[in-house]
Amino acid sequence: MASRAPVRFPGSGGPGVNKHLSPRSARSDSMGERRRVSAWSEDGGARAGGDPGGGGGRLVPLLRGIFHVEKTSCDVSLTSSRLLWSPIRPDTPGSSKVQAQPQEASIELKDIFSVKLKRRRLAGQEKGGTLLGLTIFVCIRKGHKLKEKAIDFHNLSEDFCDIWHRQLKEILNGFPNRPKCLKVIINPHSHKGEAPNVYYRHVAPLFKLADIQAHVTETNYKGHALTLLKECELQEYDGIVCVGGDGTVSEVVHGLLLRAQMDAGKTVNGNLSPVRAPLPLGIIPSGTTDVLAYSLHGIKHPVTAALHIIMGNIQPVDACTFSTEDKLLRFGFSSMFGFGGRSLALAEKHRWMPSSQRRDFAVIKTLASLKPDNCELSFLPISSQQLPFHHKRKHEDSLPEDKDEWKHIGGELLNVSIMAIPCLCSMAPGGLAPNTRLNDGTMELIIVRNTSRPEFVKHLKRYATQKNQFDFPFVETHLVKEVKLCPQNTQNGNGFYEHTELSEDLHPWNIDGDLLEASSEVHVRLHPELINLYGSNIEELDEAKATCNCL
Repeated sequence: MASRAPVRFPGSGGPGVNKHLSPRSARSDSMGERRRVSAWSEDGGARAGGDPGGGGGRLVPLLRGIFHVEKTSCDVSLTSSRLLWSPIRPDTPGSSKVQAQPQEASIELKDIFSVKLKRRRLAGQEKGGTLLGLTIFVCIRKGHKLKEKAIDFHNLSEDFCDIWHRQLKEILNGFPNRPKCLKVIINPHSHKGEAPNVYYRHVAPLFKLADIQAHVTETNYKGHALTLLKECELQEYDGIVCVGGDGTVSEVVHGLLLRAQMDAGKTVNGNLSPVRAPLPLGIIPSGTTDVLAYSLHGIKHPVTAALHIIMGNIQPVDACTFSTEDKLLRFGFSSMFGFGGRSLALAEKHRWMPSSQRRDFAVIKTLASLKPDNCELSFLPISSQQLPFHHKRKHEDSLPEDKDEWKHIGGELLNVSIMAIPCLCSMAPGGLAPNTRLNDGTMELIIVRNTSRPEFVKHLKRYATQKNQFDFPFVETHLVKEVKLCPQNTQNGNGFYEHTELSEDLHPWNIDGDLLEASSEVHVRLHPELINLYGSNIEELDEAKATCNCL
């Protein structure tokens, strides 16, 4: 059972190794140097050894030997891009029949995330044991869902298996962006306290299997994650992982981007031109709606989120700054003012209720006292020259030709949504903002003017269907890059401007599921690809539409 001596190649370690391929050295102070890499992309991340084509002709094996796979003796070859095996069928003496060629199976090395020596151990034995061979752990995709699969390669030779194990480990260590050390932040109160169980049951075992060190902190109070990220030694980690709902993710995103400005020596004010986040962020969904996780993964599934992190799949995402004239209020991805802000403000007053009941209660009560806000709204639309390619056919005729020409709208508005991501969720499987993408350099502005309660309810119900939720005379949408919204302090019949359970001077905003109260004009600006998230662009997958299965 001898094997050929290992053949060195770029990415396998030793002399001539491409050191820049290691995850730690791939990281830089500027996220601009970190390439977007997916385990299913066709760029350099898919070919550990710089394999030309990765598929065409037969490549010279790095290793070759015999293993038993599924109780069948197989000829196994390791190339710089694939692991291949085919059953060994001995010739039958004296037979004149032409035997069919044995069917060859293979897996691409870019889909492998771990390799372990397989041993038989006695009960309670933690080390040693009888060697059985190797186990290869592969990440496979089914629709939007990712899952692990283990394949056993049996061989009883210690030396033989050790050579294969070391060679495979060296190749896996050469893939860019795969993290080795992560900072994990868990909100133990998220969605009935499920976040710790989600992490320790579904995610931690996968991180351990992939040899990822995880430094875990459970937050104790609101704002704890923000404080932690301001003080944390980020250079010790390859990425940050957030386990929680939309509010927790919002706080971590804000903290990570705020830390980037501090490290860059930026003055944080309303006119900030932000630098990019220093580390990618992974999101393990364990909340009620999980809008960002669902928009990123196309599914609410902790194992899928964990495997995206393990495989080093990087997705640049656009983000926004929310500011007043002299103060930065928040970094975020989506916001709602009016009905969306009021319903969240009311829900926050009833946190003692279960999350799903609290949300429904707040929506129904806010609908019962539905009233518009008198606002002045200004926005800078995307011109036809700036329009991303995938929008051209649908929107080009309705967009202005001139650049940097502000538009103005005033009057009574029921709701204003400003969103830089599609915002998929259980209530809107097609997205709250279906005309924007994760990183296309646009925000979708959705304006709902004053109308009757029944008509507004019809508009809301459309989000849960395949019908066009914007096909109403009181709804208009625009692709924009900046928005300014200023509520006007008009009075009602009693001489007061009413806001649901809020003081007269504060106006509620729903920013990524987190409540923010502002007393003056809010300026929303888009910043393309401001942060890298672990995940993929579901628009680029073969399945054009996700099937929502979140709660």
